[in-house]
Amino acid sequence: MAKIKTSYICQNCGTNSSKWIGKCPTCGDWNTFVEEIVEKKTSLAHPLLSKTHSKPQKLTELSEKLEQRIITNNKEFNRVLGGGLVLGSLTLIGGEPGIGKSTLLLQIALTLTQQVLYVSGEESLSQIKLRADRLELTNEKALFLSETSAEKILLHIEQSEAKFVIIDSIQTIHTERVESSPGSVTQVRESSVLLLKYAKENNIPIILIGHINKDGNIAGPKVLEHIVDTVLQFEGDKNYLYRILRSLKNRFGSTHELGIFEMQRRGLIEVSNPSELLISQNKENYSGTAIAATMDGSRPFMIEVQSLVSSAAYGTPQRSATGFDTRRMNMLLAVLEKRIGFKLIMKDVFLNIAGGIKVEDPAIDLSIICAILSSDQDIEIDAKTCFAGEVGLTGEIRAINRAEQRIKEAEKLGFNRIFISEYNKIADFKESQINVIKVKKVTQVFRQLFA
Repeated sequence: MAKIKTSYICQNCGTNSSKWIGKCPTCGDWNTFVEEIVEKKTSLAHPLLSKTHSKPQKLTELSEKLEQRIITNNKEFNRVLGGGLVLGSLTLIGGEPGIGKSTLLLQIALTLTQQVLYVSGEESLSQIKLRADRLELTNEKALFLSETSAEKILLHIEQSEAKFVIIDSIQTIHTERVESSPGSVTQVRESSVLLLKYAKENNIPIILIGHINKDGNIAGPKVLEHIVDTVLQFEGDKNYLYRILRSLKNRFGSTHELGIFEMQRRGLIEVSNPSELLISQNKENYSGTAIAATMDGSRPFMIEVQSLVSSAAYGTPQRSATGFDTRRMNMLLAVLEKRIGFKLIMKDVFLNIAGGIKVEDPAIDLSIICAILSSDQDIEIDAKTCFAGEVGLTGEIRAINRAEQRIKEAEKLGFNRIFISEYNKIADFKESQINVIKVKKVTQVFRQLFA
């Protein structure tokens, strides 16, 4: 019998150590090392995992065929995946607790026409039934199982002849191949490898739900994200109704796609036109608001930027931003001070992206600066005017990507004019209903807006 070998493994990043240490030298976390068995003599391989015997092949022997996909009834979910679930793929969905991961996948399972197996290691079958009743959905093709053993799950997949499998969550699954507690780095890695091998050999798509740690990253070893074919991140603020499904890795499609959902009583509802929800429906104009034509991936939408500038009540002025990088806001305020001549050094500046959305698109810079100056001067900006431009440190407005898509989205929503960079090479919009104003410097925008 082989000698059992143990090692201390960080439960946050998976770093190995021959002895226990207090602080992980890789991720910097304290008291995360746990002793685990890393080598053990095992019995014969599981019979379900040794059906096929692969052999090396030449490229000329391989047939050229398109990836077959399972198209779900959720258009936003299909968009993020690149058109649907590829057969034999392993997908990982991460997100904060209570954000709606299980609800989304239960909705998908209850609307598919293929045989589905939903495996829950966290909830009982009665709890799943309560959630399904709340969603008011049912499906005779969907089977449900409460199990945490990876080997037993594979047996049930084989017996049920499932064509699509959902596992909630991978941190609760354990395998007999290693001796450590469920959720440990070794268990998560080995269980994922078992499921990946079965998915590839049997051409069955499997979706894993994963927990995240306090830093917002998917819990478990980093190798887990390398094992799977697709990594999706479910984001959103619990104080708002909107949820964003973002692709972080996709071997079968683009990583520049996102799906937007709205949390309602009957579950997550697709938002086909997010611009109408993210723009205030109030027809009155207020100072300190500006509309930005932004992009997230290949999807354009309009978003409202709100700003409030007031005299500092204390010695040190406050700088606060919600939904936007505070450091970039400070950089834009420095551009206003140095290049434009507006004195905001002794004033409080508050910035908010409406709807609870976090925006990283640099083309939102111009709308932020205009909103700040609108609040500072107490001058309203026309509600039918929008902006799309990146602001440089010299005060110039730099070119942005996909300018034509932004303009068409603004025109579709009824905007009269849009400010963009003069360096953008775009088609002629003379026959359109929107006035495209090209500018080089921030000062040119201010003259037209505030005279």
